[in-house]
Amino acid sequence: MDSTVLLALGLTLFAGLATGIGSLIAFFASRTNTKFLSVSLGFSAGVMIYVSMIEIFFKAKDALTAAQGETAGYWLTLAGFFGGMVFMAVLDRILPQMGNPHEVRTVEDMDEGPTNDEYARLRKMGIFTALAIAIHNFPEGIATFMSAIQDPALGIAIAIAIAIHNIPEGIAVSVPIYYATGSRKKAFQYSFLSGVSEPVGAIAAWLFLMPFLSDTLFGIIFAGVAGIMVFISLDELLPAAKRYDEAHLSIYGLVAGMAVMALSLVLLV
Repeated sequence: MDSTVLLALGLTLFAGLATGIGSLIAFFASRTNTKFLSVSLGFSAGVMIYVSMIEIFFKAKDALTAAQGETAGYWLTLAGFFGGMVFMAVLDRILPQMGNPHEVRTVEDMDEGPTNDEYARLRKMGIFTALAIAIHNFPEGIATFMSAIQDPALGIAIAIAIAIHNIPEGIAVSVPIYYATGSRKKAFQYSFLSGVSEPVGAIAAWLFLMPFLSDTLFGIIFAGVAGIMVFISLDELLPAAKRYDEAHLSIYGLVAGMAVMALSLVLLV
């Protein structure tokens, strides 16, 4: 296992286990800093949209046109890009049957407390949310891993953006589990484990995709990664950021994320 693979796996582990940070925030913060949450989610969306549309999409296109020719390569790039979006859309249509993994919860939700007959429902909701997030994080792990393999600097940026968006997911798991069981330990464990599927996705990519990696397969996967990240940004991050928005803070975060990503790509060329 070379250093690039180790770095890619480490970045994916870091991004996935950020759900545990969300759990800790829920337990130890006195109140949610909604301004910071809005800016952070907007920043994460800006990084992911910019790097997907400007960098990853065109790297996929270059690889596919080199392998398959200009016309066929471009069509394959588009198929991979929109295929990634369709994959996430189908996944999100299935997951709400199990609980909504994208519903942002705040520390203040813990102050409300359930009635006696709500404990079982809360426990079920927390477990299903953890499972939904685990399923949802699997393709994110593949995206982070493949990006880091192709370009470690790109992988670092994507890992940071995904880690930011995983923090509220950790809160979403922890709050209902904590109230259903009264155990901070169990709530943290469920939150922590929901993020483990991200490095599992990376390991799956390493074991099953890397041995067959060619320019064509790389291009299709990378185009799919771009589509997945754009969908996540538009469907999850921006709506969540706007929920706590004040004076367009989420848009400022979005622009800042794009600017930082653009600057980092220029400086690292």
